[in-house]
Amino acid sequence: MDHEMTQELPMTPDAVPGGRTDISDEVVEKIAVAAAKAVPGVVELGGDMARFFNAVLDRVGLDQVGDARRGCSAHVTNGAAVVNLVIVIDAGHAVPEVTSAVRVGVTQAIEAYGLGVDEINIRVDDVAIGGPAV
Repeated sequence: MDHEMTQELPMTPDAVPGGRTDISDEVVEKIAVAAAKAVPGVVELGGDMARFFNAVLDRVGLDQVGDARRGCSAHVTNGAAVVNLVIVIDAGHAVPEVTSAVRVGVTQAIEAYGLGVDEINIRVDDVAIGGPAV
């Protein structure tokens, strides 16, 4: 006697009842930047050239141009993010402590939006001695 076998398909982010929700890379970048800036010891984000151009934009009154994502790129695949951050730390803080706190804070912030985190890569581009490095 033949019995038809039924196979239960696992739920995936692409097969949820009622449709699919996608979160753009840009949204993840904004979330990551806000979380990174909140970490004590992070003075600002962005590499040397980015900080130079952003300082010029600030001086001419275009301080909001690209502000939300300065020093960050992200890519979301299958519901999980890879985040790359470039940070400037305060000279009074230890690099391992700051980068560890950034990873924890950014991971928690992204997970609060329902995404997973595969990687958070951090490059310490500068150390600010006595104030913001520009």
